[in-house]
Amino acid sequence: MMEHDKLTGIERELVLQYLIDGNVPVTLTPVEEPISDNDDDKEMEIRSLTSQIFPVAIKGEHMTVKKDGVIVLENPPQSIKSFANKQVKVEFYFNHVGLYFITKVAATKTELTISIPDQIERIADVEEDSDYDFSSVIYFDCKSRRDLNLKCIPAEGVELFVRPVWKIISLDYQKKAKALLEQFVEQAKQEKNAGNGLQLIPVCKYLSEPHPAGLEAMETRVKPFSILFVDHERLVVGMDTTNCTFFENEEYGIKLSFSIKRGPILTRDIFVTSLVNKIYRSADGLYSCVDFRYTTLQEEDLRFLYEKATSTLFN
Repeated sequence: MMEHDKLTGIERELVLQYLIDGNVPVTLTPVEEPISDNDDDKEMEIRSLTSQIFPVAIKGEHMTVKKDGVIVLENPPQSIKSFANKQVKVEFYFNHVGLYFITKVAATKTELTISIPDQIERIADVEEDSDYDFSSVIYFDCKSRRDLNLKCIPAEGVELFVRPVWKIISLDYQKKAKALLEQFVEQAKQEKNAGNGLQLIPVCKYLSEPHPAGLEAMETRVKPFSILFVDHERLVVGMDTTNCTFFENEEYGIKLSFSIKRGPILTRDIFVTSLVNKIYRSADGLYSCVDFRYTTLQEEDLRFLYEKATSTLFN
């Protein structure tokens, strides 16, 4: 079913009945109005998210779906009321498949409604771009002797292999980040496990800033972890706490992959074992950062990582 992006008439009817029958949660995200009035041109335009506005989740019990395809939003929060008379992207899961449609939030004196349009589409199944200058895979759990395939890709807004500076944290979240930093520095003084502490700036950035994300093409898919910091001593990654299955002092096998721009070899892979040195949590507990400290590392790989991270020769 639904091999193409757009649902057929029969598929749409199945989805509509599914929404009517069940308490299906949805997310609403404002989108920019299409520039063109031509329907064909509208489909070609990229509908980007309105700046600084993030998806808002609505529980199934807070809306009623009528047989004519009109969704009545019951007692909507203020964040939803601000969407009145705006175009929104409505996303939800149907049998674990991500679907969406674009519609307008209609407002009357007593209620907000959204109409399900004829066109419902699948959320694009975007393959993660593998052409990164650096990426990693947590591939082995040494304790359970279990193979893993936990992909890690560079975090947005964080430049790797440069000295982190405080200004990478958005001004609106620096106060929140400062409170976390003070907490983590105090812990590091007692535990003596943070090394030079450079990793704490991107950690505080990740744990203090929001991470808005739409639904995935498949409900069960786990997104790659976000690489926040890497040098010759450690790798630090961020993730939703629900996906954090690590415990301190457990050991894992990790592959560090570097893209080689010149020469016959396309990548350089470095294999290390590492201990979970520290797990940092956000104040609300939603996000976690895991600090992996290398326990085995070949000298030639140590030299490569040191010079890559510090821009100085290894002695």
